[in-house]
Amino acid sequence: MKALKYILFLFLIAIIGLAIYIAVQPNQFSFTRSKLIKAPKSILFNYVNDYKNWPSFSPWIEQEPNSTLTYGNKTSGVDGNYAWNGEILGEGMMNTTTIEKDKSISQQITFIKPFESESNINWTFENTLEGTLVTWGMEGKQGFMTKLYTTFAGSIEENTATDFDRGLFKLDSITTVNIEKYSITIEANAQHGGGYYLYNTTSCKISELENKIQEMMPKVTSYATNNNIPMAGSPFTQYIKWDEENNAAIFSSCVPTTDKVITEANSNILTGQLNPFKAVKTSLKGNTKNLKEAWEKAMNYIPANNVEVAVDGPMLEVYKKDIFNTPNPADWITEIYIAIK
Repeated sequence: MKALKYILFLFLIAIIGLAIYIAVQPNQFSFTRSKLIKAPKSILFNYVNDYKNWPSFSPWIEQEPNSTLTYGNKTSGVDGNYAWNGEILGEGMMNTTTIEKDKSISQQITFIKPFESESNINWTFENTLEGTLVTWGMEGKQGFMTKLYTTFAGSIEENTATDFDRGLFKLDSITTVNIEKYSITIEANAQHGGGYYLYNTTSCKISELENKIQEMMPKVTSYATNNNIPMAGSPFTQYIKWDEENNAAIFSSCVPTTDKVITEANSNILTGQLNPFKAVKTSLKGNTKNLKEAWEKAMNYIPANNVEVAVDGPMLEVYKKDIFNTPNPADWITEIYIAIK
């Protein structure tokens, strides 16, 4: 009997000792995980900000894809929310509390099953020379039951951080694939309306063309803006000479205008006019790094379909949507016009 009392006494001491150990564990937890993703931060921010996108990168939904997801009237921005219910996931919901456009998102996550708890989720998006540094963090209070769980199962960071790493890996993969999407279409008998335009002209090596266009085009658009000249459409490049053998090109950077503009003699900006012309029109939707393929398809289309190019006719590259008004390269639109008879 004394032995039993002794055993019970030791057991009681162990229970008390364990309770004290659990009670003195930190009342707060906090951890973050980060990943450098080669995508514009506005794209990443917008993707994470909408809960309808979460099934594509959530490591938890990946574990139970047939779980029930319920979306609120708002799924993005402040008060955007969604909820989940599943055998593996348990039951819970998430709500967006604050956002700073393209910089940060704060959310509250509430677990109902298997046990009740609340935590804060934080996202930050930071520009770097190599891309966007995305940081995903979690913080919250640890009640006695949470401390009891983590005492035997490991800390919340030990149990959860690997999921955050997985989620960031998936976010990287998805956004990279999305921004790389592109398509090329060809219209055989398109009509270009012509019109007046402002332009400057230069020559360069073909290998330097992209950088040279980026240098020249702002000079024309700035001239129009500074002189309150209305622009009548999208800026474009007009190719005057293309000599691959000698790696040389002559081109004009152009901005369409509603009327003929008389420019100052010392401005290096001139006024031109295009007469309406018929063309093979090739449309590239996607990153301009695919323009070489678009031009090749256009030039191959012409002889394959017995189309005759107009000698000395315009050859244009029109930037309908680009980096200045559309952050996602997959949504850029460039139109190529090759004048035909």
